[in-house]
Amino acid sequence: MKIAKNAQLLRIYLDKNLKHKNKPMYEQIVLKAKELKLAGATVLRGIMGFGAESHLHTAKLLSLSEGLPVVVEIVDSEENINKLLPYIDEKLKEGLVTIEKIRVYKYC
Repeated sequence: MKIAKNAQLLRIYLDKNLKHKNKPMYEQIVLKAKELKLAGATVLRGIMGFGAESHLHTAKLLSLSEGLPVVVEIVDSEENINKLLPYIDEKLKEGLVTIEKIRVYKYC
């Protein structure tokens, strides 16, 4: 069976080493999403990237391997995504957040 519905994709782009109270920020975001019973979250590690300051970070060069990008992706309803946003606003001190309207097809 295929179920289709409208949803939102929340993407949070972070530096892998960004921490809050000595814990990785990406981990804290995923745990908060779980606590709020969001549908799910995935953390993707980048092997190369650059941000607003154009500093290139790559896993190829040991001296530049710090600051590799991490992306947290969460897909859920607009209502549920909105439950997480105050936490993001409060805890995230640097990074980029995007929200997109999407169409989800769930196969079950």
